[in-house]
This record gives sequence, C-alpha cells and structure tokens, in this order.
Amino acid sequence: MALLVLKFGGTSVADIDRIRNVARHVKREVDAGNEVAVVVSAMAGKTNELVAWAREASPIHDAREYDSIVASGEQVTAGLLAITLQAMGVEARSWLGWQIPIRTDSAHGAARIESIDGDELIHRFCLGQVAVIAGFQGIGPDNRIATLGRGGSDTTAVALAAALNADRCDIYTDVDGVYTTDPRIEPKARRLERISFEEMLEMASLGAKVLQVRSVEMAMVHGVRTFVRSSFDVPESINSNPEALQPGTLICDEEDIVEKEVVTGIAYARDESQISLRRVPDRPGISAAIFGPLAEANVNVDMIVQSVSEDGSRTDMTFTVPDGDLDKAIKVIEENREQIGYELIQSDRGLVKVSVIGMGMRSHAGVAATAFRALAERGINIRAITTSEIKFSLLISSEYTELAVRTLHATYGLDKAF
Repeated sequence: MALLVLKFGGTSVADIDRIRNVARHVKREVDAGNEVAVVVSAMAGKTNELVAWAREASPIHDAREYDSIVASGEQVTAGLLAITLQAMGVEARSWLGWQIPIRTDSAHGAARIESIDGDELIHRFCLGQVAVIAGFQGIGPDNRIATLGRGGSDTTAVALAAALNADRCDIYTDVDGVYTTDPRIEPKARRLERISFEEMLEMASLGAKVLQVRSVEMAMVHGVRTFVRSSFDVPESINSNPEALQPGTLICDEEDIVEKEVVTGIAYARDESQISLRRVPDRPGISAAIFGPLAEANVNVDMIVQSVSEDGSRTDMTFTVPDGDLDKAIKVIEENREQIGYELIQSDRGLVKVSVIGMGMRSHAGVAATAFRALAERGINIRAITTSEIKFSLLISSEYTELAVRTLHATYGLDKAF
C-alpha cells in the first residue's frame, strides 16, 4: 500500500465526462489498496472567466476579494469530483485549502505556502476516505483565502506530498510526459522515461510548459518523486509502480538515473527583447547602477553580456528582458542615464532564447562548441550566450526558432530511439 497525491489540471477536468475519467483514475488507485489525496484545478477556462469578471467589476480591486473570487473555480471542481467518486462507490470528501489548513504568507494573488497540517487528512485515510483538495489556494495570516498564482495547483500537490510524506506525486496533464523538446516543432522528439529534478527545473524555467517552476523547486528541495503522465489514457487496473504507469516521465534524484545522457533536452522561450548600452564607463558600481533600478521596477533581467574596450575605460552592456517589459525597462534606464553614463541605447524585440540542458555537461567538454558549429553551418547567428553547470542558452532571431531547435535536437542525437 502506498500514499499517493494525484493532481489533475484544468483540461483534465474540463467537463463532467472528463471528471468521470479522472474519477476512474482515482478509483483504480483506491482498488489497488492505496491511500489517495487528489488535488484539482479549476475547469479549463474558468479561472480566466472569474478574473475577467473581477476586472469588469472594478479594474482596481482588493486583492483579498480577488482571491476569494478566483479560488472558487477549484472549489467547484473538488465538489464535483467528490460527488462523482461517491457515485462510483468510493468514499470521498472535498477539502478547501483553509480546511486542511494550508497556511501561506500574506502575498494575496502570489502567496507562498508556509506550512501544511496533514493530521486530519491522514486520519481520514485510515478510515478509507479519499481527500479531494482544491488546489491553488490556502489561508493567509489575515485568515483570508490566499491564492498561489498561476500554476499554483502543481505547487499545492507537491507541497501536500511533502507534508504527508507521500510515496509519489502524480501530475496528470494533457501530455503523456516530458519530451526532449516540443513535439510540435520536432516530430522526432522522444518522451523521457526519467529526468532529474535539476534538469526539469532548468527546462521548466527555460520555456517547457509541462510543470510550473515553483512546483519543481519544491519537489527537488523535499525529494518528492514526481510522475508526469496523461489523464486522457484509459485508466486500467494496474499497480502503482511508476515503471508500470506508461507512458509518463518520472522526475527524481540524479542518483536514480542509471544512464545519463550528455544532453537531455532542448527548450525555447519566445518573446525575448535585447537592450544594449554602448560606451558605458567601466567603473565599480556600474552594474548596480543599471540593474538596481530595473529590479526595483520589477523588470526581470535574464542574459547579460559585457564587453570591455581595449583601454579598459568603456564597456558595452547587453542584456535581455521579456518583450512585455521592454518599454518599461528603457524608460527606467533613460531616467537613470546620468548615473549610468551611457552614450547610446539600442533595443530589439521579438527574439528567442534556445537552451540546451543536460547533467552530462558536468563531465563532458565541448558540448557548447558543438552547438555553435551546427548553428553556424545553418547560417544562424548567435546574439548572446549564457552558461551554467548543466545548461547553456543562446539568443537568436525568432525566424530561426524551428530550425535551431531541430538542428540542436539532431546534433545531440536526441531524435534517435534508445
């Protein structure tokens, strides 16, 4: 017998028929003798509808009331799934975040989980009851509902698995696992059987949409083995060995992966903008003068490249920001021109960041150089480069996105079956 946390996203619970399908997945695990907690999102499109209503009522509104509104979508799903399970003969009860309770900080709309008291849930498991939990929400220190931000149901599921010391957290979604790259761009992309927490964190933060970044961070910190699989597979009576749940991808510690590939996957992120400051005085504190005001304005700076003149008196500083933040970033920099002392500012929007990720980079030299040669042969110009221990990212023009992804995918042999 295992203790499992199952999470189902919005497309998996989009209507009553799909909720019945989810219930069959849950019943399968119950019939196998497992203790089960289920975390659900709002039905597909429902959160957007609730947000639109809140904004229509008042463009400027109380964040606490906003949370009360948008959290109701998950409440509806949890109740519907509990009713459906009961109709199938499975004893189930719905839970809201505050009833468990899941305690958060006071940042309404983007709260972070601080603690979960799982004692009552464990008691209910002992009585043979399935807990159906509304994701995306908890209770803040002001005793009001607080939501966790977009993708918060993933975070709820992983945090709950950690608090309950669950054997595994299964994330059911509309894809059947984590792929070497986006199958919509590269049809030869392969589903990975296993991927390390670190690799998944990089892929999620660099553009892969399978899991929310905060949930992967939490899984890595607490060592929660996480299994990604499709909710649209026909539920069958199987045991809960992750290897028996096919297809899917197990996210686990690096030590649990016997054969490590040099490169695991290729991720990409569109809508990047590049800003270049020309002939900036090369003096102590210049980076703080540039990036400090940007941070205060909540502009997320990503890739940074600096080149110093031959005499060491001047430097060019190039960095990227999201397209949506470009105008704000330029305004902030222009307001601080006197402190920075640049001579010219240039910008370009609509770029793409393509990233190569793999634990094997730690022990293999020349991985990035291979990519540079392959892209040069295709006539793709690299505008900026950043590296870390297990990944490197390249900034390129958007018209080369598909070609670059396919080229790198083939260059590292990711299109070959193993």
